[in-house]
Amino acid sequence: MAWSAKKMKQSRPPGPRLLPGHARTGGRNVIFAWEQCKLGDVADITTGSRNHQDSVTDGKYPFFVRSDKVERLNEYDFDTRAILVPGDGRIGEIFHYYNGKFALHQRVYKVDNFNGINALFLLGQFKYSFKKHSLRLNAQGTVPSLRLPMFTNWNISIPNITEQERIGSFFRKLDRTITLHEEKKRQLERLKSALMQKMFANKNGYPAVRFEGFSNEWEHCKLGDVADITTGSRNHQDSVTDGKYPFFVRSDKVERLNEYDFDTKAILVPGDGRIGEIFHYYNGKFALHQRVYKVDNFNGINELFLLGLFKYSFKEHALRLNAQGTVPSLRLPMFTNWSISVPMITEQERIGVFFQKLERTISLYDHKLELLKKVKRSMLQAMFI
Repeated sequence: MAWSAKKMKQSRPPGPRLLPGHARTGGRNVIFAWEQCKLGDVADITTGSRNHQDSVTDGKYPFFVRSDKVERLNEYDFDTRAILVPGDGRIGEIFHYYNGKFALHQRVYKVDNFNGINALFLLGQFKYSFKKHSLRLNAQGTVPSLRLPMFTNWNISIPNITEQERIGSFFRKLDRTITLHEEKKRQLERLKSALMQKMFANKNGYPAVRFEGFSNEWEHCKLGDVADITTGSRNHQDSVTDGKYPFFVRSDKVERLNEYDFDTKAILVPGDGRIGEIFHYYNGKFALHQRVYKVDNFNGINELFLLGLFKYSFKEHALRLNAQGTVPSLRLPMFTNWSISVPMITEQERIGVFFQKLERTISLYDHKLELLKKVKRSMLQAMFI
């Protein structure tokens, strides 16, 4: 049977529309009215009794304290399935879910003994709206600490237990996917850090790890001998929304501008702020802040290799020039007089391309993480009342 354009235009995805108080999770639709109750009516809430200093290295049991880091202890206080919420610090932002034996800080709340409510569904409800609930109880818009009534009197909306289980399972799987991507990104960042230490020359003039076919000693030179270094002339307030060209300022965020100052291939280094931590690489037309250094016109040095060298050792070089161990700002001689070790150009190119590919892989995982977190935020808003 042929479909007309009119019929196709009127068609919509199968299944009922998602309405407030309803959720479609997985392949089947679950539609029931949601009911309101207080958290204290469907779960028990109490705190632990321990102090942070009770923690030990490599303890047998997890010890939940007032942060997202989980300490260890050789004793346990509870053996249960629970949601654990720090009562101080980043209020409404840290939630642990654990099933088993654990120890608990005296200012961490334990929510357990769930009655008519699914633990994973409630965990999602905490992440979605508990912070807003806590802030509403404080006239100043901040909550220095949580108190028991903030938990017991919290009004929540819940569907029937079957729908709760479907929603809870959905977010559990999504959280695990996010955790896997975070761990993969951490592994790649650790790999990058380790390889930088191995693939750039040490004080003896040789790196510990080299590509096959290279054995020549690395030569010493000053950055000012192999590249030009200067700054821009613009101020931050020159930036415009949706400008045509990138405008590099004193941060990792890139602003926009409708005019450009340079058309070149360059490494860009902010002279203030997080010294030795922010490096941009750009090839094309761009505008530049007056306190951002431009390194270009490379002579006998590969720009991607030099970018890796900046990330590996420029911060240490800059700190070494300051007796207090901090550098409020960079000055031109810190660049021009920087002594660096470089191999022959073909080895530089291999190293530069290698780290560029590794960083692109890390950026890809970072982008995936942002997308997954965006999906999670959207689904929390769509699937809870």
